[in-house]
Amino acid sequence: MSKLIKLDNLKPDIGAKHRKKRVGRGQGSGHGKTSCKGHKGQKARTGLDIRPVFEGGQTPIIRRVPKRGFKNIFKIAYTVINIKDLVSKFKSGEVVDLESLKERGLLKELKKTVKLLGEGEIDFPLIVKVHSASKSAVEKIEKAGGKVEFVS
Repeated sequence: MSKLIKLDNLKPDIGAKHRKKRVGRGQGSGHGKTSCKGHKGQKARTGLDIRPVFEGGQTPIIRRVPKRGFKNIFKIAYTVINIKDLVSKFKSGEVVDLESLKERGLLKELKKTVKLLGEGEIDFPLIVKVHSASKSAVEKIEKAGGKVEFVS
């Protein structure tokens, strides 16, 4: 019969625990005299504080590598929808807004800004409510009898 496991008979696995290295306890221990720190130098001293990115006083790599380009923090990332996508998913006279685009699988998130582009042809009127649109897209929608409204 197997032994019940209780708090008083729990033990760690064999080899899981080992004795702490006791340095500075005489030459016979093998860790005496300099206590495994070698002779002198920065790492032998107390109060050692070397930052992980410190490279021993040489010019750090982040300063040696040339910097190129810039990050445009004002860029607006648009989700692009073409007229041909609207033709395949919507019928004549419908209102195309962010919610209807999400329902029909053309938009993943309602938080995204949407831009309508003019790729494709349309021959029926739609009322399109988007954040932005190209001139060609607006012309094609209005030519078909529809209207483009901009939401903020």
